[in-house]
Amino acid sequence: MTLTNLTKELDHLNKYGDGELILRNHSVIWNLYLARGQLLYAIGEVHPVRRWDRAVKQHCPKWDWSAEFSQLSGNQPWECKLLDLGLNQKRLSLIQANSVIRTVFEECLFDLISDPDLKSFWSSHQETISTYCRVVSLSTQGIQSVFTKAMKIQRKWQATGLEHLSPTLAPVLLQQADPQMLPIIDEYLNGKFTLWDIATQLEQSVTEVTTSLIPLVEKGILQLQEIPDLPVPTIKQPLTEKRSLTDKSLKFQEKPPLIACIDDSPVLTLTLKKILTPAGYDVLSIPEPMRGFGELIEHKPDLILLDLLLPNADGYSICKFLRETPVFKNTPIIILTAKNTPIDRARAQLVGATEFLTKPPQPQELLQIVQRYLEK
Repeated sequence: MTLTNLTKELDHLNKYGDGELILRNHSVIWNLYLARGQLLYAIGEVHPVRRWDRAVKQHCPKWDWSAEFSQLSGNQPWECKLLDLGLNQKRLSLIQANSVIRTVFEECLFDLISDPDLKSFWSSHQETISTYCRVVSLSTQGIQSVFTKAMKIQRKWQATGLEHLSPTLAPVLLQQADPQMLPIIDEYLNGKFTLWDIATQLEQSVTEVTTSLIPLVEKGILQLQEIPDLPVPTIKQPLTEKRSLTDKSLKFQEKPPLIACIDDSPVLTLTLKKILTPAGYDVLSIPEPMRGFGELIEHKPDLILLDLLLPNADGYSICKFLRETPVFKNTPIIILTAKNTPIDRARAQLVGATEFLTKPPQPQELLQIVQRYLEK
Protein backbone atom coordinates (compact mmCIF):
# COMPACT_ATOMS: atom_id res chain seq x y z
CA MET A 1 0.00 0.00 0.00
CA THR A 2 1.46 3.36 -1.06
CA LEU A 3 0.75 6.66 0.69
CA THR A 4 -1.66 7.56 -2.11
CA ASN A 5 -3.55 4.31 -1.56
CA LEU A 6 -3.64 4.91 2.18
CA THR A 7 -5.09 8.38 1.63
CA LYS A 8 -7.74 6.96 -0.68
CA GLU A 9 -8.59 4.22 1.82
CA LEU A 10 -9.03 6.72 4.65
CA ASP A 11 -11.29 8.82 2.39
CA HIS A 12 -13.27 5.67 1.57
CA LEU A 13 -13.60 4.69 5.24
CA ASN A 14 -15.04 8.10 6.06
CA LYS A 15 -18.36 6.77 4.76
CA TYR A 16 -18.44 3.79 7.10
CA GLY A 17 -18.47 5.38 10.53
CA ASP A 18 -16.48 4.13 13.50
CA GLY A 19 -13.77 1.51 13.46
CA GLU A 20 -10.10 0.67 13.39
CA LEU A 21 -7.78 0.47 10.40
CA ILE A 22 -4.95 -1.99 11.09
CA LEU A 23 -1.88 -1.64 8.87
CA ARG A 24 0.90 -4.22 8.84
CA ASN A 25 4.10 -4.99 7.01
CA HIS A 26 6.29 -8.05 7.63
CA SER A 27 7.20 -6.99 11.17
CA VAL A 28 5.40 -3.85 12.40
CA ILE A 29 1.75 -2.97 13.06
CA TRP A 30 -0.01 0.42 13.09
CA ASN A 31 -3.55 1.06 14.37
CA LEU A 32 -5.57 4.06 13.17
CA TYR A 33 -8.73 4.67 15.25
CA LEU A 34 -11.51 6.48 13.37
CA ALA A 35 -14.87 7.88 14.48
CA ARG A 36 -17.29 9.32 11.92
CA GLY A 37 -14.46 9.72 9.44
CA GLN A 38 -12.20 11.56 11.89
CA LEU A 39 -8.93 10.27 13.31
CA LEU A 40 -9.06 9.79 17.08
CA TYR A 41 -5.54 8.45 17.50
CA ALA A 42 -2.75 6.50 15.76
CA ILE A 43 -0.55 3.85 17.37
CA GLY A 44 2.67 2.43 15.94
CA GLU A 45 4.07 -0.79 17.39
CA VAL A 46 7.60 0.65 17.77
CA HIS A 47 7.94 2.94 20.83
CA PRO A 48 4.23 3.89 21.24
CA VAL A 49 4.80 5.09 24.83
CA ARG A 50 7.91 7.11 23.93
CA ARG A 51 6.01 8.71 21.07
CA TRP A 52 3.09 9.59 23.34
CA ASP A 53 5.34 10.89 26.13
CA ARG A 54 7.36 12.95 23.65
CA ALA A 55 4.25 14.58 22.15
CA VAL A 56 2.75 15.34 25.57
CA LYS A 57 5.98 16.93 26.84
CA GLN A 58 6.16 19.02 23.69
CA HIS A 59 2.61 20.34 23.77
CA CYS A 60 1.48 19.89 27.41
CA PRO A 61 4.70 20.14 29.49
CA LYS A 62 2.87 20.72 32.79
CA TRP A 63 0.61 17.67 32.51
CA ASP A 64 1.73 14.63 34.52
CA TRP A 65 -0.16 12.06 32.45
CA SER A 66 1.31 9.03 34.23
CA ALA A 67 -0.46 10.09 37.44
CA GLU A 68 -3.88 9.72 35.77
CA PHE A 69 -3.76 5.97 35.10
CA SER A 70 -5.69 4.99 38.22
CA GLN A 71 -8.78 6.78 36.83
CA LEU A 72 -8.93 4.98 33.48
CA SER A 73 -11.66 2.58 32.39
CA GLY A 74 -13.30 1.40 29.16
CA ASN A 75 -12.11 -0.27 25.98
CA GLN A 76 -10.52 2.57 24.03
CA PRO A 77 -6.72 2.90 23.77
CA TRP A 78 -5.35 4.35 27.01
CA GLU A 79 -4.01 7.34 25.07
CA CYS A 80 -7.53 8.33 23.98
CA LYS A 81 -8.83 7.84 27.49
CA LEU A 82 -6.05 9.99 28.94
CA LEU A 83 -6.75 12.80 26.46
CA ASP A 84 -10.43 12.66 27.33
CA LEU A 85 -9.64 12.70 31.06
CA GLY A 86 -7.17 15.57 30.70
CA LEU A 87 -9.69 17.63 28.74
CA ASN A 88 -12.52 16.86 31.14
CA GLN A 89 -10.41 17.91 34.13
CA LYS A 90 -9.12 20.98 32.24
CA ARG A 91 -5.50 19.87 32.58
CA LEU A 92 -4.95 20.51 28.87
CA SER A 93 -6.70 22.58 26.23
CA LEU A 94 -8.43 21.45 23.04
CA ILE A 95 -5.54 22.86 21.01
CA GLN A 96 -2.98 20.95 23.09
CA ALA A 97 -4.88 17.66 22.73
CA ASN A 98 -5.26 18.16 18.97
CA SER A 99 -1.52 18.93 18.70
CA VAL A 100 -0.64 15.69 20.52
CA ILE A 101 -2.76 13.68 18.07
CA ARG A 102 -1.18 15.48 15.09
CA THR A 103 2.39 14.94 16.29
CA VAL A 104 1.85 11.24 17.03
CA PHE A 105 0.12 10.69 13.67
CA GLU A 106 2.91 12.58 11.87
CA GLU A 107 5.58 10.27 13.29
CA CYS A 108 3.55 7.17 12.44
CA LEU A 109 3.11 8.44 8.88
CA PHE A 110 6.86 9.03 8.62
CA ASP A 111 7.31 5.25 8.92
CA LEU A 112 4.26 4.38 6.82
CA ILE A 113 5.33 6.60 3.91
CA SER A 114 8.56 4.67 3.43
CA ASP A 115 6.86 1.25 3.34
CA PRO A 116 5.22 0.28 0.03
CA ASP A 117 4.26 -3.25 1.17
CA LEU A 118 1.58 -2.48 3.74
CA LYS A 119 -1.46 -4.70 4.13
CA SER A 120 -4.64 -3.29 5.64
CA PHE A 121 -7.53 -4.70 7.67
CA TRP A 122 -10.66 -2.75 8.63
CA SER A 123 -12.61 -3.58 11.75
CA SER A 124 -15.91 -1.75 12.10
CA HIS A 125 -17.11 -1.25 15.68
CA GLN A 126 -19.05 1.17 17.82
CA GLU A 127 -17.42 2.81 20.83
CA THR A 128 -18.78 5.45 23.15
CA ILE A 129 -16.75 8.47 22.06
CA SER A 130 -16.84 11.53 24.30
CA THR A 131 -17.67 14.97 22.97
CA TYR A 132 -14.15 16.10 23.86
CA CYS A 133 -12.50 13.39 21.76
CA ARG A 134 -14.74 14.14 18.78
CA VAL A 135 -13.84 17.83 18.94
CA VAL A 136 -10.05 17.30 19.00
CA SER A 137 -9.93 14.42 16.49
CA LEU A 138 -8.54 15.14 13.02
CA SER A 139 -10.98 15.88 10.21
CA THR A 140 -10.28 14.86 6.62
CA GLN A 141 -8.64 18.23 6.07
CA GLY A 142 -6.55 17.81 9.22
CA ILE A 143 -5.46 14.32 8.18
CA GLN A 144 -4.37 15.64 4.78
CA SER A 145 -2.43 18.45 6.45
CA VAL A 146 -0.48 15.97 8.58
CA PHE A 147 0.09 13.78 5.49
CA THR A 148 1.68 16.75 3.71
CA LYS A 149 3.95 17.61 6.65
CA ALA A 150 5.05 14.00 7.16
CA MET A 151 5.84 13.72 3.45
CA LYS A 152 8.08 16.80 3.61
CA ILE A 153 9.99 15.38 6.61
CA GLN A 154 10.40 12.01 4.88
CA ARG A 155 11.64 13.61 1.63
CA LYS A 156 14.18 15.71 3.53
CA TRP A 157 15.30 12.59 5.42
CA GLN A 158 15.83 10.68 2.17
CA ALA A 159 17.46 13.63 0.37
CA THR A 160 20.22 13.71 2.99
CA GLY A 161 20.93 9.99 2.53
CA LEU A 162 19.39 8.78 5.79
CA GLU A 163 16.86 6.33 4.32
CA HIS A 164 18.81 3.36 5.74
CA LEU A 165 18.34 4.69 9.30
CA SER A 166 15.37 5.05 11.62
CA PRO A 167 14.72 7.99 13.99
CA THR A 168 13.84 5.40 16.64
CA LEU A 169 17.56 4.59 17.03
CA ALA A 170 19.53 6.01 19.96
CA PRO A 171 23.07 7.46 19.73
CA VAL A 172 25.73 6.10 22.11
CA LEU A 173 29.30 7.39 22.48
CA LEU A 174 31.79 4.54 22.08
CA GLN A 175 34.80 6.51 23.32
CA GLN A 176 35.68 9.69 25.15
CA ALA A 177 35.24 12.82 23.07
CA ASP A 178 35.89 16.50 23.64
CA PRO A 179 32.46 17.98 24.57
CA GLN A 180 33.27 21.08 22.56
CA MET A 181 33.68 18.92 19.44
CA LEU A 182 30.26 17.32 19.81
CA PRO A 183 27.34 18.80 17.83
CA ILE A 184 25.00 18.24 20.79
CA ILE A 185 25.60 17.88 24.52
CA ASP A 186 26.85 14.45 25.58
CA GLU A 187 23.95 13.82 28.00
CA TYR A 188 21.86 12.95 24.94
CA LEU A 189 24.47 10.47 23.69
CA ASN A 190 24.14 7.80 26.39
CA GLY A 191 21.71 5.41 24.68
CA LYS A 192 18.67 6.64 26.61
CA PHE A 193 17.27 9.02 24.00
CA THR A 194 16.18 8.27 20.45
CA LEU A 195 16.84 10.63 17.56
CA TRP A 196 13.16 11.65 17.78
CA ASP A 197 13.59 12.38 21.51
CA ILE A 198 16.68 14.52 20.98
CA ALA A 199 15.13 16.48 18.13
CA THR A 200 12.11 17.31 20.30
CA GLN A 201 14.27 18.32 23.27
CA LEU A 202 16.48 20.57 21.13
CA GLU A 203 13.54 21.90 19.09
CA GLN A 204 15.30 20.92 15.88
CA SER A 205 14.26 18.74 12.94
CA VAL A 206 15.11 15.06 13.29
CA THR A 207 16.98 15.24 9.97
CA GLU A 208 19.14 18.11 11.22
CA VAL A 209 20.00 16.27 14.45
CA THR A 210 20.80 12.98 12.72
CA THR A 211 22.89 14.61 9.98
CA SER A 212 25.04 16.35 12.59
CA LEU A 213 25.83 12.99 14.22
CA ILE A 214 26.68 11.01 11.07
CA PRO A 215 30.36 12.17 10.93
CA LEU A 216 30.86 10.78 14.45
CA VAL A 217 29.28 7.48 13.39
CA GLU A 218 31.58 7.24 10.36
CA LYS A 219 34.64 7.86 12.57
CA GLY A 220 33.59 5.12 14.99
CA ILE A 221 33.12 7.57 17.86
CA LEU A 222 29.36 7.13 17.97
CA GLN A 223 26.97 4.24 17.39
CA LEU A 224 23.24 4.24 16.67
CA GLN A 225 21.43 1.37 18.37
CA GLU A 226 17.93 0.13 19.15
CA ILE A 227 16.55 0.75 22.63
CA PRO A 228 13.35 -0.45 24.37
CA ASP A 229 10.16 1.53 24.71
CA LEU A 230 9.28 3.33 27.92
CA PRO A 231 7.10 1.23 30.25
CA VAL A 232 3.38 1.91 30.50
CA PRO A 233 2.64 3.20 34.02
CA THR A 234 0.88 0.71 36.24
CA ILE A 235 -1.71 1.36 38.93
CA LYS A 236 -0.12 1.17 42.34
CA GLN A 237 -1.72 -1.41 44.60
CA PRO A 238 -2.54 -0.40 48.21
CA LEU A 239 -0.12 -1.63 50.82
CA THR A 240 -1.28 -4.70 52.71
CA GLU A 241 -0.23 -6.08 56.04
CA LYS A 242 3.17 -7.81 55.80
CA ARG A 243 3.13 -11.50 56.43
CA SER A 244 5.34 -14.47 55.71
CA LEU A 245 4.53 -16.51 52.61
CA THR A 246 4.82 -20.26 52.40
CA ASP A 247 5.80 -21.98 49.15
CA LYS A 248 2.17 -22.93 48.66
CA SER A 249 0.93 -19.32 48.97
CA LEU A 250 3.67 -18.11 46.62
CA LYS A 251 2.59 -20.66 44.06
CA PHE A 252 -1.01 -19.49 44.45
CA GLN A 253 0.03 -15.90 43.68
CA GLU A 254 1.74 -16.88 40.41
CA LYS A 255 -0.06 -15.52 37.35
CA PRO A 256 -2.09 -18.35 35.74
CA PRO A 257 -1.56 -19.06 32.01
CA LEU A 258 -3.77 -16.91 29.77
CA ILE A 259 -5.69 -18.51 26.90
CA ALA A 260 -7.30 -16.28 24.28
CA CYS A 261 -10.51 -17.56 22.69
CA ILE A 262 -11.16 -15.94 19.28
CA ASP A 263 -14.77 -16.91 18.60
CA ASP A 264 -18.00 -14.97 18.07
CA SER A 265 -20.19 -17.63 19.69
CA PRO A 266 -21.05 -16.80 23.34
CA VAL A 267 -22.13 -20.41 23.83
CA LEU A 268 -18.78 -21.87 22.75
CA THR A 269 -16.86 -19.23 24.71
CA LEU A 270 -18.84 -20.09 27.85
CA THR A 271 -18.21 -23.79 27.25
CA LEU A 272 -14.47 -23.20 26.95
CA LYS A 273 -14.44 -21.11 30.13
CA LYS A 274 -16.27 -23.84 32.04
CA ILE A 275 -13.58 -26.31 30.97
CA LEU A 276 -10.48 -24.13 31.32
CA THR A 277 -11.17 -21.93 34.35
CA PRO A 278 -11.52 -24.78 36.91
CA ALA A 279 -8.26 -26.20 35.52
CA GLY A 280 -6.44 -23.02 36.56
CA TYR A 281 -6.37 -21.05 33.30
CA ASP A 282 -7.49 -17.47 32.63
CA VAL A 283 -9.59 -16.99 29.47
CA LEU A 284 -9.59 -13.85 27.31
CA SER A 285 -12.64 -13.65 25.03
CA ILE A 286 -12.13 -12.03 21.59
CA PRO A 287 -15.43 -12.10 19.63
CA GLU A 288 -14.05 -10.01 16.74
CA PRO A 289 -10.40 -10.77 15.86
CA MET A 290 -9.31 -7.54 14.19
CA ARG A 291 -11.11 -5.36 16.70
CA GLY A 292 -9.54 -7.32 19.53
CA PHE A 293 -6.05 -7.43 18.04
CA GLY A 294 -4.95 -4.63 20.35
CA GLU A 295 -6.06 -6.71 23.34
CA LEU A 296 -4.05 -9.68 22.07
CA ILE A 297 -0.95 -7.50 21.73
CA GLU A 298 -1.50 -6.01 25.19
CA HIS A 299 -2.12 -9.26 27.07
CA LYS A 300 0.13 -11.61 25.01
CA PRO A 301 -1.78 -14.83 25.74
CA ASP A 302 0.16 -18.05 26.28
CA LEU A 303 -2.10 -19.95 23.87
CA ILE A 304 -4.77 -19.01 21.32
CA LEU A 305 -7.96 -20.94 20.47
CA LEU A 306 -9.13 -19.78 17.03
CA ASP A 307 -12.48 -20.54 15.40
CA LEU A 308 -12.47 -20.75 11.59
CA LEU A 309 -15.94 -19.29 11.06
CA LEU A 310 -15.79 -15.65 12.14
CA PRO A 311 -17.86 -12.55 11.23
CA ASN A 312 -16.25 -10.57 8.42
CA ALA A 313 -13.05 -12.61 8.70
CA ASP A 314 -11.52 -15.89 7.54
CA GLY A 315 -9.99 -17.96 10.33
CA TYR A 316 -7.15 -19.14 8.09
CA SER A 317 -6.26 -15.53 7.19
CA ILE A 318 -6.37 -14.54 10.86
CA CYS A 319 -4.05 -17.43 11.74
CA LYS A 320 -1.61 -16.40 9.01
CA PHE A 321 -1.82 -12.77 10.17
CA LEU A 322 -1.03 -13.80 13.75
CA ARG A 323 1.87 -16.02 12.69
CA GLU A 324 3.42 -13.17 10.70
CA THR A 325 3.21 -10.91 13.74
CA PRO A 326 6.47 -11.20 15.75
CA VAL A 327 4.66 -11.23 19.12
CA PHE A 328 2.77 -14.43 18.17
CA LYS A 329 5.46 -16.11 16.10
CA ASN A 330 5.85 -18.94 18.65
CA THR A 331 2.46 -18.80 20.40
CA PRO A 332 0.52 -22.09 20.13
CA ILE A 333 -2.57 -21.54 17.94
CA ILE A 334 -5.25 -24.24 18.17
CA ILE A 335 -7.79 -24.20 15.35
CA LEU A 336 -11.41 -24.94 16.36
CA THR A 337 -13.79 -26.08 13.65
CA ALA A 338 -16.65 -28.43 12.87
CA LYS A 339 -14.84 -29.45 9.66
CA ASN A 340 -12.20 -32.07 10.23
CA THR A 341 -11.02 -33.25 6.81
CA PRO A 342 -7.45 -33.87 5.59
CA ILE A 343 -7.78 -30.80 3.36
CA ASP A 344 -8.79 -28.62 6.32
CA ARG A 345 -5.90 -29.94 8.38
CA ALA A 346 -3.41 -29.37 5.58
CA ARG A 347 -4.64 -25.81 5.07
CA ALA A 348 -4.44 -25.11 8.79
CA GLN A 349 -0.86 -26.38 8.80
CA LEU A 350 0.07 -24.14 5.88
CA VAL A 351 -1.04 -20.97 7.71
CA GLY A 352 0.92 -21.90 10.83
CA ALA A 353 -1.68 -23.55 13.08
CA THR A 354 -0.16 -25.60 15.89
CA GLU A 355 -3.04 -28.05 16.36
CA PHE A 356 -6.48 -28.85 14.98
CA LEU A 357 -9.43 -29.52 17.32
CA THR A 358 -12.97 -30.49 16.37
CA LYS A 359 -15.74 -28.50 18.07
CA PRO A 360 -17.51 -28.71 20.32
CA PRO A 361 -14.31 -29.82 22.06
CA GLN A 362 -14.35 -32.66 24.55
CA PRO A 363 -13.14 -31.42 27.96
CA GLN A 364 -10.46 -34.07 28.43
CA GLU A 365 -9.11 -33.70 24.89
CA LEU A 366 -8.98 -29.90 25.15
CA LEU A 367 -7.19 -29.96 28.50
CA GLN A 368 -4.66 -32.50 27.26
CA ILE A 369 -3.80 -30.38 24.21
CA VAL A 370 -3.58 -27.14 26.22
CA GLN A 371 -1.42 -28.79 28.86
CA ARG A 372 0.85 -30.32 26.21
CA TYR A 373 1.74 -26.97 24.64
CA LEU A 374 1.80 -24.85 27.79
CA GLU A 375 4.26 -27.20 29.48
CA LYS A 376 6.80 -26.83 26.66
